[in-house]
Amino acid sequence: MKARFTYTMRADEGRSRARGLLGRSGLGSGEGLLITLGFASRLVPCPTIHTLFMKFPIDALFLDGQWRAVHVVENMPPWRFSAWVPSARSVLELPAGTLRGTVRAGDQVEVRAA
Repeated sequence: MKARFTYTMRADEGRSRARGLLGRSGLGSGEGLLITLGFASRLVPCPTIHTLFMKFPIDALFLDGQWRAVHVVENMPPWRFSAWVPSARSVLELPAGTLRGTVRAGDQVEVRAA
């Protein structure tokens, strides 16, 4: 069975990707940010993320072009950098504790807008 997640925000262009979750006090249950590429984006895929200046921890799911998990980070605290994941094409940032061991690298993931 494939893991299913929803997102409520999308960052697919320069400004939205640079802002990410900055300025927020947290993510509510069922909320998430999908960092990906826009239709005509000149940006690179998303091989790494950071939580600099953030006020809360997150779970992060790095996904390849076929929506398979290639790297999973649970409970990433503020002021950290993730590993560099060259095969990642997008990242789904979720409230800390959402993943809780439910997804491993290689798992197929379904990601939908809420």
